[in-house]
Amino acid sequence: MKTLKQLLADKTQPMVVVSPNDTVFHALTVMAQHNVGAVMVLNGEQLVGIFSERDYARKIILQGKSSRETLVREIMSDRVAYVAPETPLEQCMALMTEKHFRHLPVLKADGSVAGIISIGDLVKETISAQQFMIAELEKYIAG
Repeated sequence: MKTLKQLLADKTQPMVVVSPNDTVFHALTVMAQHNVGAVMVLNGEQLVGIFSERDYARKIILQGKSSRETLVREIMSDRVAYVAPETPLEQCMALMTEKHFRHLPVLKADGSVAGIISIGDLVKETISAQQFMIAELEKYIAG
């Protein structure tokens, strides 16, 4: 199975970020343009939060707020769990499952952002690794 660092390196889509001072509407537009369910919120180079579809549903729609007037900083999740590039994929999946979130920022030792992974990225890699193992076992058995 790949490492988290390899998984990030293989991602072809650029990192999608917004500012805490952007409107929620702008963040939603960016998410739609890039077909992602969450964006990291950066103040300069520093991760200050994450904004997801769940934040929008629970903190805008259900509370009757306006996405055109509300700033991302007002509703983003600012207590963000993150992992290092050296973290095993299994540990990332366990953390995401335990904490019930679908996106996990990856921070380097200096605190800079290396990227973000989704539960979909992890499931796809797990399936790929299992398919490889099955093919190798079939070759061994047939061999």
